[in-house]
Amino acid sequence: MLLYSERVLSDRELKKLGEHKYSSSCQSLLDPAMQKFWNWFITLVPLWIAPNLITMVGLMVNIITTLILVAYCPTATEIPPWWTTALCAAGLFIYQTLDAIDGKQARRTNTSTPLGELFDHGCDSISTVVVSVASCCAVQLGIHPGWMLFQCVTASTLFYCAHWQTYVSGTLQFGTIDVTEGQIVVMGVMLLSSLSSALGIPFWTSELPVVGISALSLYITTAIIIGVIHISNTLPACMTGGAGKNGSTVADTSVLSPSLPLLLVIVPAWVIAYKSDQAIYHSHPILYVLMFGLIAAKMTNRLVVAHMCKSEIHHRDPVLLAPLALFLNQYFNTFFPEDWLLKISMAWVMFDLVRYCSLVCLEICDFLKVDLFKIPYPPPSSPVQVPSSQTKPVQGPMTRNRKKTSKS
Repeated sequence: MLLYSERVLSDRELKKLGEHKYSSSCQSLLDPAMQKFWNWFITLVPLWIAPNLITMVGLMVNIITTLILVAYCPTATEIPPWWTTALCAAGLFIYQTLDAIDGKQARRTNTSTPLGELFDHGCDSISTVVVSVASCCAVQLGIHPGWMLFQCVTASTLFYCAHWQTYVSGTLQFGTIDVTEGQIVVMGVMLLSSLSSALGIPFWTSELPVVGISALSLYITTAIIIGVIHISNTLPACMTGGAGKNGSTVADTSVLSPSLPLLLVIVPAWVIAYKSDQAIYHSHPILYVLMFGLIAAKMTNRLVVAHMCKSEIHHRDPVLLAPLALFLNQYFNTFFPEDWLLKISMAWVMFDLVRYCSLVCLEICDFLKVDLFKIPYPPPSSPVQVPSSQTKPVQGPMTRNRKKTSKS
């Protein structure tokens, strides 16, 4: 039984979530090749390990390696020690692998539930933020703070839009170049930064001989092109072809209903950064993008829950009190020091995100009569074969995360 009185999900939403079936479409170039490695690796995992525990371990490795890199690059303008970026590349590879096998583990232990899919998407939303920040540090993108904010906001936007499209169509769709390809590119960027740092070469600020621009400028240009292409492909799909009545969403709501939560993240992120008279963003770029990234992660989690529960997405959320406080402080001539207010806001965002995710997971566990990080052992019946063709798609040029195999 639940030990708290507050409810996040209604009885109707829990009932709909229990009926949810995972649906995806993936045309990834590299997934078929990677599936061979993942199908081999899953055989090394003991049957008593819960799929959600695999997902959580991967996320924690990703977060820890990123925090180590950030400790040496607090403004994303420093050249990081070679081992920090190499560690981040290894952390991302571990996350990619564990993220790909959690669904396989669920099927081979006959413990697939909608909770697994929801938990996986929630971890992906946070990983999107930390990978984006890590890549900024690796290439010294803080030298161009505007483009750093652009990359981080775009990464969260693309991840949100992918689930917006799912909320409309009922199917999570992955393109030819998507999560797997993007993560491998990020690993390559990390290793390139590690090599140049080990050799004492300022690679990202040096001019490339053939193209005549710096490596960082080439990185920015490539990121812009990829981001524009993905957004131009995803946004139209978010507004057409709804699976509900008369082309509406799966919850029979307007296909435009998820747009407001996204705007409530994007617009304040830019306005507060460039209206600050104390240079709040330029003084604390990592903390700033992390805060807004986690706000976007919370809104994405709300959207995923709305999709799986076939319910309306609500536009009011307590996590939005953080940007509201920063905005009102600027409106009233910076009554409080912005750096302290930013730290307090970040603490609130982290608290609210953890609180929401915990309550949702506990409610679903109570409804489905399952444990979050434990499974029955031995499995209820003989293990089932994992079809190598089933993959989990994702959305974003370099930071969007994948659901290689659904646990639902």
